[in-house]
Amino acid sequence: MISTSLASTKYVTTFPPRIIPNTFQVANYGRIFSDTDLGKYLLNSVVIVIPSMVGQVVASSFAGYALARLRAPGRRVWFVITLCTLMIPYEATIVPTFVMFRYLGWINTFWPLIVPQLFGSGYSIFLMRQFIMQIPTEYDEAARLDGLSYFGIWRRIIVPLSVPAMATVAIFTFTFQWGNFLGPLIYINDSDKYPLALGLYAMTQTSNVGQTPDWNLIMAGGMLLTVPMVMVYFFGQRFLYEGANTLGQIRV
Repeated sequence: MISTSLASTKYVTTFPPRIIPNTFQVANYGRIFSDTDLGKYLLNSVVIVIPSMVGQVVASSFAGYALARLRAPGRRVWFVITLCTLMIPYEATIVPTFVMFRYLGWINTFWPLIVPQLFGSGYSIFLMRQFIMQIPTEYDEAARLDGLSYFGIWRRIIVPLSVPAMATVAIFTFTFQWGNFLGPLIYINDSDKYPLALGLYAMTQTSNVGQTPDWNLIMAGGMLLTVPMVMVYFFGQRFLYEGANTLGQIRV
């Protein structure tokens, strides 16, 4: 992908193919913004990813805190129900969710991709709950003696101590939404609203039979799709390690 993204259009169709091109054309990374709609696709992905990350982190931390700390009737039942949602494959819910969003008038908008993330997910809630369970309850008791409410305890104690778990949720949400292809393919019809993954697929389609797509530009776009996810994992691996350790200590 790196080699093709730096090659000329003539080199891409050369047979037999070569790993290293004769000349490197760094200008391809500028052409994907001037000659294609990749800039628009990139902006659409950012519009989808940022609110999804914020909503997923906030909602999951709220729900995880409630399941870990609040002594409400049926708390363990709700936790088991949350775990059961992890067993339902995404493909099994495509049709009913599509029908629901169609009645809401959200087809061909970003709302079907963003709104579900604002309420958390089973895995994120499970991860946050397991992490918060490891925080000593003595902190909560001391905070209540100082007059803090449940929300104050969440904001002043739970959130600062849960940064690794919250960062893990944010990283997972980013990688899922940044590379999401199936969701936009189902809900978005207007090419101007395509995110990056779907936009790159659209660039591979040609109007004439036998016409070769500009694979060098497509591979340059593929680099923009791949590199951010790799960098996020690289810089966030410490948080991923700390957050993943909580999954080995399941307490119901």
